[in-house]
Amino acid sequence: METVRLLFFTALWTAVWGAALPKLSRRVELIAGLIPFAAFGLRVFAACFLGVPEDDPVRRAVAPLVDWVNGVAGVPPYQWVLDVTVAIGLVWLASIAGIPRRWRLATIWVMPAVALASLASLHFTGLPLERWLHDRIWPIESALMSDAFVYDGAVLACREMLRGGVTTFNDMYFFPEATARAALEMGMRAVLGILVIDFPSAYGSGPADYLDKGMALRDSLRHEPSIGFCLAPHAPYSVSDDAFRDVAKLAAELQLPVHMHVHETASEIANHIARYGVRPLERLAALGLVGPELIAVHAVHLNDAEIRLLADHGASVAHCPHSNLKLASGIAPITRMLDQGINLGIGTDGSASNNRLDMLLEMRTASLLAKGASADATALGAHATLQAATLSAARAIGWQDRLGSIVAGKSADLVAIDLSDDDQQPVYDPVAQLLYCAGREQVTDVWIGGRAVVAKRQLACKRAQDAVSGISARRVVWHNRLSLLVPDGV
Repeated sequence: METVRLLFFTALWTAVWGAALPKLSRRVELIAGLIPFAAFGLRVFAACFLGVPEDDPVRRAVAPLVDWVNGVAGVPPYQWVLDVTVAIGLVWLASIAGIPRRWRLATIWVMPAVALASLASLHFTGLPLERWLHDRIWPIESALMSDAFVYDGAVLACREMLRGGVTTFNDMYFFPEATARAALEMGMRAVLGILVIDFPSAYGSGPADYLDKGMALRDSLRHEPSIGFCLAPHAPYSVSDDAFRDVAKLAAELQLPVHMHVHETASEIANHIARYGVRPLERLAALGLVGPELIAVHAVHLNDAEIRLLADHGASVAHCPHSNLKLASGIAPITRMLDQGINLGIGTDGSASNNRLDMLLEMRTASLLAKGASADATALGAHATLQAATLSAARAIGWQDRLGSIVAGKSADLVAIDLSDDDQQPVYDPVAQLLYCAGREQVTDVWIGGRAVVAKRQLACKRAQDAVSGISARRVVWHNRLSLLVPDGV
């Protein structure tokens, strides 16, 4: 009977404690358990002397305390009080191990996590893509570009993404070894681009050098399960035919994805026609670069024939609505792409052309743009948008067997979303609530491979905390150096 009563009180207090736990600080949580845990200890202590002869020296020394505890436990009113405190002590002890934190997630929505994104550390506004690249980004990169510059920006980007529920990113940038270090230290998964671009930089002398360095990095990290690679020719306007042929050959030999900016602006296409006599996708198809391995980033300006070309060859599209809006590039025809069966992922593009690496906001904008542009309220609904940001994104990078859905055998990359706040009520459809009402501030916990990387909205791993702390002073240095290069008002 005593055991049944104790189990009852333990279950009851677990429910109360689990409901209160999200509102308690860790310090209050620990202090709140001290008194019942002391009672629990006394009960265990007294039980150790059951059956011990009264003339035992140790038994005689503690006799007053043992007799008092056993006496209280034998009187019904006090017995119930003691059982309640013991039950509280058991639950508190479990809370130290984090068990009620796991139980309380039953009241929080848990979703799979993966995203397409690109990283950069410069922010500029008010310019179209061509001027943004030629007048701002490329000149400033030539002045600041270094391993340290990329590493610091990548650490900050990883922190932002993790706290927003992103566990995996696909990147195209210089010094991918720096981004790899940042991802490993922050505990994130990354598919890093082996950059190919025609002009030299602080990172390399040209396409062949970029490929050599990228392939060497891939070989050095081949045993890191959280790091993958793709080939990343920048764009049709910045990569020659010879370099594209090398990319196509490597992609076929190594079965690597090809991440490339494609048909981002109307002027890009017009300039390409003037230079090559054909639209960019037609040239890419002739060079053997349109296939299941292609991740066409942006794909804003596509005609019907180009949509069918991508669909027929099993290519994926990375839709980056905020970047396209900020640079006035246009609105991608994603409803027509989906109608043709194109695998659609959602990404942020880099912070330079977005300012936020906020996938939940990106998902919301993607869905609303699809509805507004097509005049169809059913276009890219909440569930379809969630799939685009998770399973479809995983398929684009070739990791659909590992990530993107909660299925036995896949990695436990999970995000907990707290929809219990008053401003989130009522919740009829958690997916719709996530998309149209919630934001990244509702992300409470994130796991990568079953390991907590965000807990109670803060980075959970000391290595990640140290990485962020280590660049705090350098952020001011980068800001000051950048301010010398950027005109006022930009």
